[in-house]
Amino acid sequence: MKLPNSVDDVLGLLAGGSYVADRSLATAVFLALKLDRPLFLEGEAGVGKTEIAKVLADTLGRKLIRLQCYEGLDVASAVYEWNYARQMIEIRLAEAAGKADRKTLGEDVFSDQFLVKRPLLQALEPDKAGPPVLLIDELDRADEPFEAFLLEVLSDFQITIPEIGTISADRPPIVVITSNRTREIHDALKRRCFYYWVGYPTAARELEILGIKAPEAGEALSRQVVGFVQRLREMELFKLPGIAETIDWAHALAQLDVVALDPDSVDNTLGALLKYQDDIARVQGSPAVEILNQVKAEIAAAGPAA
Repeated sequence: MKLPNSVDDVLGLLAGGSYVADRSLATAVFLALKLDRPLFLEGEAGVGKTEIAKVLADTLGRKLIRLQCYEGLDVASAVYEWNYARQMIEIRLAEAAGKADRKTLGEDVFSDQFLVKRPLLQALEPDKAGPPVLLIDELDRADEPFEAFLLEVLSDFQITIPEIGTISADRPPIVVITSNRTREIHDALKRRCFYYWVGYPTAARELEILGIKAPEAGEALSRQVVGFVQRLREMELFKLPGIAETIDWAHALAQLDVVALDPDSVDNTLGALLKYQDDIARVQGSPAVEILNQVKAEIAAAGPAA
């Protein structure tokens, strides 16, 4: 599938993958695609950053290559490594056959068939469907030396392997980088990207998301769920619930055949919404009842949904 030609096309593309985006996000995606720039998405965990890459790969019909970052991530895990076991077997077989010429053997064992390609190298390979979507997920979890290594890849879309040479992409992949901002990413890397902060959705957009992702919850319960979550995000919690948690909570409530929130259903299912005991303890009981009463009063004052 061809790349979108306008912001409206991007909105339609994301909607086709059941992703509800506002126009500013669609604009960032469009410009990143049009300018062949990596898209750097920063925001709290669970707001839908990773999902954007998945939806782009699905709706564009491209291969998704995911590099999950973590502390200690190195070139061997992210780019390539040699299959040393197979190389040793090849050397032993050559010696047994009396073909142990050093120059020829060296060229043989450092050939493509012994190269284990990791995500970054895979993303540079041509594909019939078009350049793949390369998702570099949670870059803030990786160490700074690896972040520095990415500069060459994102600048020239090429990787140098000493034994083979430089491998370059015929056409650059679609790159989506995410960060939960547990640490700051260096400006040198950000300059190579189109930056966008993915925030929490408005109540209207979150309700629309639930209608797509958790339709079994029903409109009445979904309105209460969204109202409750929006109130929680105004509190001083260790980890505010993201869109992912809102969807999980709606699924959980629907499985319990809850049609309207009540204090017991809230207290019994907060583990689907909040992920730290201190946060659950702060919300359970009287605070939950107070929030629930406020939400129901707001919904009653607003009247039936259009």
